[in-house]
Parts: sequence; structure tokens; C-alpha cells
Amino acid sequence: MDTIRHVPSLQAMQALIEVADSGSFTQAAQKLCLTQSAVSRKIQQLEEYFAVALFARNSRNVRLTAEGEQVLATARAIFEQLRSLEDRLSPQTRPFRIRMHVSLAVRWLLPKLSDFYLRYPDISLSIETVATEIVEPASDSDAYILYLPEPSSDPTCLPLFDEALVPVCAPGLGVLESMDDLVRFALLHRSADKQAWIAWLAANQGQPLEAYRHIPFNLDELALDAAARGLGVAVTDMTLAEESIQRGLLVIPFGQPLKTGGNYSLCLQPSASAHPACTKVLQWFAQQAEANQK
Repeated sequence: MDTIRHVPSLQAMQALIEVADSGSFTQAAQKLCLTQSAVSRKIQQLEEYFAVALFARNSRNVRLTAEGEQVLATARAIFEQLRSLEDRLSPQTRPFRIRMHVSLAVRWLLPKLSDFYLRYPDISLSIETVATEIVEPASDSDAYILYLPEPSSDPTCLPLFDEALVPVCAPGLGVLESMDDLVRFALLHRSADKQAWIAWLAANQGQPLEAYRHIPFNLDELALDAAARGLGVAVTDMTLAEESIQRGLLVIPFGQPLKTGGNYSLCLQPSASAHPACTKVLQWFAQQAEANQK
């Protein structure tokens, strides 16, 4: 029981981190505004608590022992958890953090951010992107945008826009006016499962997938860039391709948008409401969702 009550101090853990990072008791003392002997005492307290040597010392430098490496990893994890807790409990001084797929950030959100900052110059957004098909919420994020195969009844999720698949290509790719012409060009895929093209071909009486030439990618962003460069025809969401179509970089050669029933939604983390910018951020995204429906 005594061991549990007399756990190592956070200051001792911080001293360990600073000595390990600098490789010097003197430099660690300067960073912590302590004397060198005070830093040495804190390391000694840890060594006595764990009953192991944390550093191998010589006249030139200090280096962690194998046991010291383990204690250091735990010390770093403790401080990271404390920082995360501070962010969740006292979010006023940090940006509102949103996690989303990289293609969605580049193709949909980035062109709209200037409007957000014109409206809310005092609010900062931190955009974290992932390249995985499924966007997993992170403990340090306030919200995340993910693709839902069907509408959600969760009140914490705000639908942004429905998925509507369209073929797109460079304006000068060649004669491409019907499904019969499509076999002459490579199909550009945004994911390894080729699901977008499978769904669009099935809805438009296309030939079996093996009848076409394929160039696979793992991101909408890559497939759309390849299409703009004339490598073939991509199928993507109409909203993601919208800016490139407006700028004349891509065209829809033929066919109607295919509504899949899926949508992209902004979902809040339970702690998001504590952030002072949450209401305004939600209002802005709701305005973007309304504009997409027009």
C-alpha cells in the first residue's frame, strides 16, 4: 500500500524526459529552471522507486538503460494523456479539430475555407486528414466527417451531401459520347475494390468489369488528378469533382449522376459541445449542407 500512495512525482517524470531528450543533466536543469543537483535527485527518486538504474553514466554522456527506456515510454504516455485531458476540459485556447478523408478535405472543404474565415476570423479550425477508407474518430478530435452507406438517425451527425457518382475525364480526352466509347479508355479507380465503377456500370448497362482496362488508385484525389491529366475516365462523387468541373479541368462526358443512397456527414465527439466555437462551426457546416441541396 505504501508503494501505491507514494507514486513518483510528475516533476520527476518530466526530469527523466528532459535528461533523455538532451542527453545531459546540465541541459535538462537549464530547461527546467532547476539546479543540476535537483534534477539528479529527481532521477534518483525514480531509480529508488523502481529499484533499477535508469541511466548509464560516464564522463562524456548519459544514456538510458533498457529499464530506463521502459520508464521513459510510460512517462511520455502520461504527459500525452494529460495534454489530451487538458484539451478536452479546457478547449478555449485551441482550434476546433476536425478529422476527415484527405480527398474530402482537398476537394470539398479547402475551396470553402476562405468563406469560413471571412465569417469567423477569430475561430481556428485544425483539419486532420487520413487516407484510410474508413475515418475512425480520434480521442483528440472534436468532430469527424465520414461516409455513411445510408442516412444516420444519430442526432449528433449532420448530413452534408448525398453521394452521386458521375464519370469525369479531361476535356480533350477523345470522342466519348456513350457506353460503347468507354471501352477505348482506361477506367481510373479511387479504391482497390473498384466499387464505384462497378455500381455505375451496373446502373448504366455497361459491360462486365473485365472488358475494360484499369488503373487503380487508393484516393479520389489521385484518380481525379489522373483523369485531369488525360489518363482515362474516373468515377467519383459529383460534389468532390464540382470545383474541377467549374474550372474546366474535368467534364462529365455522358450519363446521369447515380445516387447511391450514401452520404457524407459531420459527426460530433461527446466532448465537442465544451468547445466555445462548436455552435458556430456547426452553423457554418449546416449552411454548406443547405447550399449543396440547391
